Amino acid sequence: MSEETRHTIGELARRTGLSVKTIRYYADSGIVPPTDRSPAGYRRYGPAAVARLELVRTLRELGLDLATIRRVVNQEVSLPEVAAAHAEALAVQIRVLRLRQAVLTVAARHGSGPTEVDELHRLAQLTSHERGQLVSDFLGSVFAGLGDQPAYPGVIVSMTPELPDDPTTGQIEAWLELAEVCRDPEFRARMRLLARQHAADNDVPGLPRPDAVAVVRDAVAPALTAGLDPTSPDADPVVAAVTGRYASLHCHSDDADLRQRLLDRLVPANDPRRDRYLDLLAVVNGWSTGEATAPAVDWFIRALRARMPQPTT
Repeated sequence: MSEETRHTIGELARRTGLSVKTIRYYADSGIVPPTDRSPAGYRRYGPAAVARLELVRTLRELGLDLATIRRVVNQEVSLPEVAAAHAEALAVQIRVLRLRQAVLTVAARHGSGPTEVDELHRLAQLTSHERGQLVSDFLGSVFAGLGDQPAYPGVIVSMTPELPDDPTTGQIEAWLELAEVCRDPEFRARMRLLARQHAADNDVPGLPRPDAVAVVRDAVAPALTAGLDPTSPDADPVVAAVTGRYASLHCHSDDADLRQRLLDRLVPANDPRRDRYLDLLAVVNGWSTGEATAPAVDWFIRALRARMPQPTT
């Protein structure tokens, strides 16, 4: 090799953008050893040192430690093998960071105190089996005693969140909020009541029928879009359509008793947590988010109450 192909540390620094101190450290570490020394005793490097230093810089920027880099450049281990191992290690770190980010985001959003943050952190670290137990406990309490209803196994499956093995931060955030909702005793009681009312409405032979919420949601949607006042006479056809449809489904006449029964079904369902559970479920499972039912239910409750006899005092 001729003298013209030798580089001083200063020249390498200019060509690679690394500092002289860094290159000297790499040389002392055996990562980029000098090719020889000048007559004056200064280190000199061959052309391959430039490519070697650029590789070292890239690997350092990717987070590899110097010991591993030394093994790569000295061909003691292959670069693809190291890359695969490091990529897996980074994947683990990313999952941990996502969990931390989700916990902190939910804590900030809810204004959580120290106890709540601890609990969020615990929920984020649950295993798949532990998450399944939490959800099974919730759904088991909601549908307890209804196992003989043929439609309910499918309903339970459709209400079960399944956090994927590599969830996004948004999915983790949704799971944390959903887990808190599942453990809310008041929400459990409300959902249990709705499940039993639905079972009572379908306690007849034949195919499952739309429940009160579904009937209201489908009929009231145009009225909501149009901004129709539920207490105005213009809302009469909507009320008649819902009560008539509900009466035909349950082989009942459209009278005061049926309207009171319908109201009894809708009031417990008028809970924004119900829609929130379904929205969070969709995020966790990667499903499209459905249309909220609470606005339609609230509209119809007001419409129905405006047309029912008021108690006398």
